[in-house]
Amino acid sequence: MLRSMHDLEDYTIAATDGDIGEVKDFYFDNDAWVIRYFVVETGDWLASRKVLITPLAIQRPEWALRRLHVAITKEQVKCSPDIDTDKPISRQHEMKYLGYYSYPYYWAGIYPGGFGLPGSQVQEENAREQSAKAERARHADDDPNLRSCKAVIGYHIKATDGEVGHVESLLIDEETWAIQYLVINTSNWWLGHKVLIAPEWIDGIRWLDKSVTVDLDCASIKASPPYDSSHQLNRERESNLYNHYGRTGYWLIETVIEREK
Repeated sequence: MLRSMHDLEDYTIAATDGDIGEVKDFYFDNDAWVIRYFVVETGDWLASRKVLITPLAIQRPEWALRRLHVAITKEQVKCSPDIDTDKPISRQHEMKYLGYYSYPYYWAGIYPGGFGLPGSQVQEENAREQSAKAERARHADDDPNLRSCKAVIGYHIKATDGEVGHVESLLIDEETWAIQYLVINTSNWWLGHKVLIAPEWIDGIRWLDKSVTVDLDCASIKASPPYDSSHQLNRERESNLYNHYGRTGYWLIETVIEREK
């Protein structure tokens, strides 16, 4: 199921021993278009500090109660690396954070740490740790491509032949945390409606002039199926959208890839 970014704001993040705080923003990877971290405001118990929580920690969501239970403790959060969420997050910050929680380096598939491994795997883990150290050195100066979801709200959409609207929200897959669509409001350009644009149709994002360029023309966007948030976005509606643009649905591509494995 897809959920609006705005609907996910203020969700409570619950540790194994109490509430951590509420979601205030998301950091997404603008290369893979996947949510990498929640920005969580902790409230009074931790002096209203903002902390990062990865979706990897989610153990059990309670959608009706707007709560996401995570497999970490409040003490772990309290002692976690202090990262200024108001500034760009560097690769070094990510390595420190992921290493602290023993989470995988998503950009390389390297798993830091080796806590709780049986003795038969110690030698293998030592080799893996050496590989992780080498990986840290290789990626120390990488651009992590992390961007704030809130920051892109309001960005202008530039089609191949003009501007057509602005980003109003993002639709996020609750299982994979992939950003499946950008919700575009076209009403300031014509007496239009809200439409959806998939990340794979985006040519690039210009952060300085706050715009998103897409490989679509104005007429096709204007004529695309309208998006109504009160109606569930089912596969039929998605198929109509992709067919309108003459594109292959991502679910069909995923099926082919799965068969080829």
